[in-house]
Amino acid sequence: MGTAQRRRPELAAFLRSRRARVTPADVGMPPGLRRRTPGLRREEVAQLSGVGVTWYTWLEQGRPINASGQVLDAVARTLRLDPPEREHLYHLAEVPYTPAPEELAQTVGPEIQGIIDALVPRPAVVYNSRYDILAANSVYRELFSPDPTPAGHPPNALWRLFTADEESCPLLFRERELPVMVATLRAAYGLHAGEPAWEDFIRDLSAASPLFAGLWETGDVAQPGRRVKVFRHADAGELRMTSVSLSVNGMPECRIVVHTPDDEETARRTAVLLERREGLWPPTATARAQVPTQVRAQVRAQ
Repeated sequence: MGTAQRRRPELAAFLRSRRARVTPADVGMPPGLRRRTPGLRREEVAQLSGVGVTWYTWLEQGRPINASGQVLDAVARTLRLDPPEREHLYHLAEVPYTPAPEELAQTVGPEIQGIIDALVPRPAVVYNSRYDILAANSVYRELFSPDPTPAGHPPNALWRLFTADEESCPLLFRERELPVMVATLRAAYGLHAGEPAWEDFIRDLSAASPLFAGLWETGDVAQPGRRVKVFRHADAGELRMTSVSLSVNGMPECRIVVHTPDDEETARRTAVLLERREGLWPPTATARAQVPTQVRAQVRAQ
């Protein structure tokens, strides 16, 4: 059985099960007489959704009919679907899914902070899709020194990179890396165009950085992914790091970004830096075991 053929019976069963749990009282309708089901009738769902009875009947029967997002949203409201159910409905109906706009997370729970703290000696940070820094471990803060962002914005990685002069910017090869970050921002912006917080951020950063303004005008889009970046630190020197993004369930549009040394020299320099920063290098056998033996020997020899 093909994908479309399998989805149609699943769609039919899903709609019937959701209809059965919504009572007339839930939608302000009288129960009526001789009701054979505790849920809504098909014609009632069609009426409340503003669609034809025949069309909705065919939809619930799994027939190969076309459905628009607008109509599916109306059915979802009538059936009181929550966001995961609404997304499921879209997928079964083979209609491109667009999540409803929602406020970006601005905080993380202690369990997420604990996870990124446990990643020491690897720098780790939690971003939302606007590159606001929601949490960071001690190594990230030591290497990248995120500063508060002006104009009431939370600390933000893009603001840090675009407003720093070239000599103090922690990211090398900006001409290669910054366009990718702006393109990633624009891909996320598509879900938030017109929202005051996003529009204020784009306007303020464009005013503060002609470089950002120019890159924003290109209209390029990209998705987060694995990258090898080169950073510099006043004490440690150049550091080649591979960055990997990990999504966080329950936190839409947020990701944990972990930086891993891309070569032995970066691992050595990071170890030396952390060894010299009391309190940043956990003095446990588990933590020290994360650094290669030859690197730990070089640290002791420093």
